[in-house]
Amino acid sequence: MKKSLLLILMIFNLSLFAFEQSGFLTVDEAFKVDATQDNQKVTVNIELGEQIYLYADKLKFTITKPKELSIGEFLKLPTPKQHDDYMVFQDKNIDIDIPLSLIKEKVGEGAFTLKINYQGCTEKGLCYQPLNKSFDFHTSNAVSKRASWKSEAEPKSETNTATQVVQSEEDQIINTLKSGSMFTILAIFFGFGLLLSLTPCIFPMIPILSSIIVSESGDGKDKMSAKRGLFLSAVYVFSMSVAYAFAGVLAGLFGANIQTAMQNPWVISTFALVFIALAFSMFGYYEIKLPSKLQSKINKTSDKAKGNGGLVGVAIMGFLSALIVGPCVAPALAGALVYIGQTGDALLGGAALFVMSLGMGAPLLAIGAGAGKFMPKPGGWMTLVSQIFGVVMLGIAIWLLSRILPGEIILFLWALFFIASGVYAGAFDSVKENTKQVMKMIKVIAITSVMIGAIMLIGAFSGATDPLKPFAKFGGGAMAISNVQTNSFKKVKTIKELEYEVKNSDKPIMIKFTADWCVICKELEEITFVDPKVAKLMSEFKLLKIDMTKNSDDDKALLKKFDAVGPPTIIFYDKDANELKNFKTIGFKSPEVFSKTLENVLGR
Repeated sequence: MKKSLLLILMIFNLSLFAFEQSGFLTVDEAFKVDATQDNQKVTVNIELGEQIYLYADKLKFTITKPKELSIGEFLKLPTPKQHDDYMVFQDKNIDIDIPLSLIKEKVGEGAFTLKINYQGCTEKGLCYQPLNKSFDFHTSNAVSKRASWKSEAEPKSETNTATQVVQSEEDQIINTLKSGSMFTILAIFFGFGLLLSLTPCIFPMIPILSSIIVSESGDGKDKMSAKRGLFLSAVYVFSMSVAYAFAGVLAGLFGANIQTAMQNPWVISTFALVFIALAFSMFGYYEIKLPSKLQSKINKTSDKAKGNGGLVGVAIMGFLSALIVGPCVAPALAGALVYIGQTGDALLGGAALFVMSLGMGAPLLAIGAGAGKFMPKPGGWMTLVSQIFGVVMLGIAIWLLSRILPGEIILFLWALFFIASGVYAGAFDSVKENTKQVMKMIKVIAITSVMIGAIMLIGAFSGATDPLKPFAKFGGGAMAISNVQTNSFKKVKTIKELEYEVKNSDKPIMIKFTADWCVICKELEEITFVDPKVAKLMSEFKLLKIDMTKNSDDDKALLKKFDAVGPPTIIFYDKDANELKNFKTIGFKSPEVFSKTLENVLGR
């Protein structure tokens, strides 16, 4: 076992080394932006790294204090060159002079703040996030003055300027990655992972891992021990962590969110069928195993480690589970991805994501060890345990399909699930006089399951969609959903539609990124948004939503506009159409926490 763990660590270290040697420059290496002032002008110098270019239409100059004013049109800029379909600046050094006379004419005498927006790419194919830097000057200075956001005396950037009072969780994570030591960062991210393990992100993986241990302990194999159970769960958790780190690094570097892409209906349907097949295998209808010739070869090569032939299957299940079963977006994940995208530091970002995933999987290690210790010997009990996990597998299949099928159909499937479970558990079997008390209790549970299924069946035919509120169409759920109906979200599909809604609003704006497959989104809607205090505060906003279910090109463009990783993400604008980046919210927030955020946005 120790050799296997050492091999795992070596593979991970080699992977990180490969990312480190990818050749991509960090933001600070790719773009060195500075500004100096003399008694006539402010000179902005932009030094580009090797094979780096700037988009001409993304280079903007704005005075933000004492008032906001764009001055780019009054400046003499270098002549851009054609690159593919875009006009870009490719010179190693770019100097732009801003006459102080222009500043005095536009905003008057005194102190002023200059903000420079820019974005560029490397010839190797990596495009960096939109960036900006701000500099403080004074028109009366008659001697040369240099002001840089990197200066220890006067650190200045839009993030530092705007967030001295409050920072978004994402910005706090990014700053931690930029300033903390490697050990501190990894410890913090492991803690984030432990917190995420208490959310619904990890819950579906518990029965999957348990079913793996059940299948490994049957078929005449050696009795499952705590050590064996811990090892299997370690392989599962490691593979899950590799998936998160791998998907996260790609998302950060190239903007390709693998977890979102894996929510494609065909992928979800295929994985649901896999769980259905596993379920019927556990019911004893057939046995899933490798062809006998291939299995015999594996057995010959693993005589010294019985059962290790199944480790590949455990690893694959862990990898796919992370991408398909538990796609969760949290501030730590979003912050790490934005950091990777801005700096190209895949080594630190990938390590942080990997350690965070290990924290998420820590409870699974305990479950694996416990299941191995208390697993009954093969026999009648083993059959019953397998059947119970078969039922759980069917439940996970329906849960997966709920991301892509209409609510009425899902409610109908849940009804069949509970009715069939109750019937097979003996709901309608006769009770004999000498029946054990345990069997009587099972019969009570079986009858209850059938009754729940019948209630859901009636709800499905009435048009209800929520398994927890099957009689909503009969009026029983009217009061419970009244707040949601009052605070309805208007759907926007494109950046153009969003800009129109923002521009033509006389109220603050709240925008939520959501998706049918997003578990945390449903938690927000059913727990947080229906809270009376939250609902009342939300009524003072114009509510917009962006549905990421289909993950279309327009959806991706909207994500990129806000540097968002995925749902649930909530963006705020004030009534003057200014984005309030510091109040950006990611992941689940309790009613108490979210109501305070809304109050802060409203200035209370």
